[in-house]
Amino acid sequence: MHEVSLGGMLTDYLTGMTIEETTYEEFRQALAKFLVEEKGYPKRGLKAKVPLIFLIDGQETGRHIDLVAFDDAGSPLVLVIFCAGDVGSFERETVSCARLFPGGPVPIAIATDSIGASILDTATGDCTATGVRSIPTWAEAEAQNAKTPRTPLSAERRSKEERILHAYNGFLYGTCCSESCRVPPKSGK
Repeated sequence: MHEVSLGGMLTDYLTGMTIEETTYEEFRQALAKFLVEEKGYPKRGLKAKVPLIFLIDGQETGRHIDLVAFDDAGSPLVLVIFCAGDVGSFERETVSCARLFPGGPVPIAIATDSIGASILDTATGDCTATGVRSIPTWAEAEAQNAKTPRTPLSAERRSKEERILHAYNGFLYGTCCSESCRVPPKSGK
C-alpha cells in the first residue's frame, strides 16, 4: 500500500499548519506526538516527510522519510519510517535510508507501523530492540549520537546502499497508481 490523499485536511501536530490528510498522515501525526509527549523529543527538531534524494545510474530518484529528529546543530539523530506491513520486512530499507540521509549516517533508524517497531543500529544494521515502547528517549538518542562516529560512506558503499534502496522503492513505488507518492528530482535535472 502506498500513501494517497483522502481528500481532507488536518492540523499538523508539529507545525500547527493545515496539511493534506493521507492514508498515512494519521499515523505520522500519532508518532510525532508520541515522540514529543512520551519520549521527550523537542518538537522544533522533528521534521516530517523529509525528502531523501539518491542516484541510480546517474539519475536522481528518491522517497520521503516520515520523521527525522535533528539536534540543535542540525544533525539528524533519529530517522523513522512508517510501514504498512510486517515491520521486520522494512528493516533493511530503513537502514539504507539512514545510511544515505544527508548529514548522516543517522545513528538510530526506526521502522514502525505505530504498534510494533524495530529499533536499528545504522552502523551494524542490527535490530537492537523491538516494540514502540523501546523507541529511545531523546536523552538516549543524544547519548547514542555522542558515542557514534559519523563516518561518511565510501563511494562504493554509497552505490550499494542506493541500489538496495532503489530495489525497495521499485517494488513499493514502481506499482504506484499516482504521482503523489514519488519524490520529484531537483529542478533543473
